[in-house]
Amino acid sequence: MKKRDCRTYLPAEWAPQSGIMLTWPHRHTDWASDLTNVEACYLELAYHICRYQKLLIVCFDHAHKKHIKQILKEKNVALEQVRLALAPSNDTWTRDHGPITVLCQQDITLLDFRFNGWGDKYASDLDHAITATLYHQQALGDTVLEPVDMVLEGGSIEVDGSGTLLTTRDCLLAPTRNPKLSQQQIEQKLIQWFGLNRVLWLGHGYLDGDDTDSHIDILARFCDRETIAYTHCDDKSDPHYKELNAMETELRGLRSITDQPYRLVPLPWPAAKYDDAGNRLAASYANFLVVNGAVIIPGYNDPA
Repeated sequence: MKKRDCRTYLPAEWAPQSGIMLTWPHRHTDWASDLTNVEACYLELAYHICRYQKLLIVCFDHAHKKHIKQILKEKNVALEQVRLALAPSNDTWTRDHGPITVLCQQDITLLDFRFNGWGDKYASDLDHAITATLYHQQALGDTVLEPVDMVLEGGSIEVDGSGTLLTTRDCLLAPTRNPKLSQQQIEQKLIQWFGLNRVLWLGHGYLDGDDTDSHIDILARFCDRETIAYTHCDDKSDPHYKELNAMETELRGLRSITDQPYRLVPLPWPAAKYDDAGNRLAASYANFLVVNGAVIIPGYNDPA
């Protein structure tokens, strides 16, 4: 990291934002077989994001860009809030392959970590290149971009904006990500890049159907520096019950930056969701998105 006269830090997701970035689904992604329904979901997401702030949409090619602009118009999305940029993609998980923004007083830097498809599970060459492609097109403005030679996904880390980062051992210590780095070395790099005082590690928690090796963003999220909302399973017959209750015990043992127990908010347990092949999907209300003035949560067509 380049030396600066001020302390660089990673703000919490609820800090003021200049915009949100979405990588739009297309026929070359895993969504191809259900693209109409998936696009409808993305249109809802875009509509509500644009009620609060600007939106950068990554389009696969020129034809894709034209198509997206048309369906946004039909949905009455506030197009003055939208910028469409071109960058081919393997998939759509922007939180994981997109840049991570750090601040140093008023100076903004975009960190471009390596993305390898959650430990080489999926093709990721195009997704890994998206941030650099957008930067060279000036789609990210005149913000400084700094490449980082370390595999890290945005969904694998959660910060309170006051120097604490929460993550999981299953993900960050997976041998398919940074096999030459120990837990201590990874922790020191996180402290360096994000201006942290400490890193809190969870050793429990998972969801069936999750390809990320237990990303923290489906398990536990800061609401403020004293509060954590977490995935809670109250169904003793569910295979997740034992492991998620062990995670809850871990969370109860953590202390906030003020050395007090965290205020824990259990999130409802959604009814099990399955794909067409009968495989259970990783449904979690913890996988929400904070925007300026609102929180957008997944619904799953579930009354919970």
